[in-house]
Order: sequence, then C-alpha cells, then structure tokens
Amino acid sequence: MEYSVIRSKRRTIALQIMADGSLLVRCPMAMGAAEIDAFVESKKRWISKHLSKTAQGKLPAFTEEELKEMVNKAKTEIPIMVSGYAKVLGVPYGRITIRKQRTRWGSCSSKGNLSFNCLLMQAPKAVLSYVIIHELCHRKHMNHSKDFWSEVEKAFPDYKTAKKWLKENGHVLISRI
Repeated sequence: MEYSVIRSKRRTIALQIMADGSLLVRCPMAMGAAEIDAFVESKKRWISKHLSKTAQGKLPAFTEEELKEMVNKAKTEIPIMVSGYAKVLGVPYGRITIRKQRTRWGSCSSKGNLSFNCLLMQAPKAVLSYVIIHELCHRKHMNHSKDFWSEVEKAFPDYKTAKKWLKENGHVLISRI
C-alpha cells in the first residue's frame, strides 16, 4: 500500500486519509520504515473503510462565497461562545483567529491565542462546543494528558460523541476546501 510519511516531534503514529484519497502517515522522527509498514499493514481494514467513505462522500468543493460566509459567521459566533465557556472554565485567553484549515479544527498557543477552523460552522453545534472547550482546556493543560481529558469531560460530559463525529465526518468537510 502506498503512503506518504511526515516525521515530527510527535510521540505517536497516526494515519490520515487526504481529500484526494491518498494516505498520509504521521510518526515520530526515530520510527523506522519497517515499524511504519507494520502499522499500516495492521490498519488495512480501517484504511479500506475510510477510503471507500471518502469516495462515497465526495461532495462539490465549497465556493469562495460559501467559505467567506463561513468565516464571517465563525468570526461572529465563536468569540461569543469562547467568552462564555472561558468564564465557566475560569481561564483567560488571547486572540481568536478563524482559518480555513485542512488538518486542524482548533489550536491553542502557549500564549493563549486560539485558532478555529471555519468549517466548524458546518458541524453540529455540539461539535463546535467540544472543539472550543477542548482548546480552552489547553489553557490549564498544554497536552493531552489524563488531567486534560478530565477537564474536558467536566466541562462537556458527552465530549466523546462530538469527538467521534469529527473523526467519522470531519474528512468530508475538509475534502470540500
């Protein structure tokens, strides 16, 4: 099976089906080719399932006008939601930016600046809430530790459903950029 590899300072290995149907493997710098091959081989069923979903779920690309509307809507709605959730969580934050991204739904910098994907405007409201809470919880824990997930769960007990929705449906939205 053909795939591309991106090595970085990450600790885990992950697969990503790209919008064009290609397979991307993200892994730690020191991971060897044999280990990567074995991982890809062990995930063949998952890859096949998601490749067929990508093929079935091919929707037309968003127009520039649609993307502009999503960005504008996000710039209005997300700051209001961030402000509300930040008060509940008791965390400060910096700037909020809205972007069209192919790989991330949100991010939080060490300075507390938040970034969100405009495509979240096409997701269910609970998914948008989950991503906002997820990023704000990084103001308490800049990692994905047990303590971090405990904070997310306290603020959003059903976060696993929203996380699952993104995992199962997010690629369809991203494929439309």
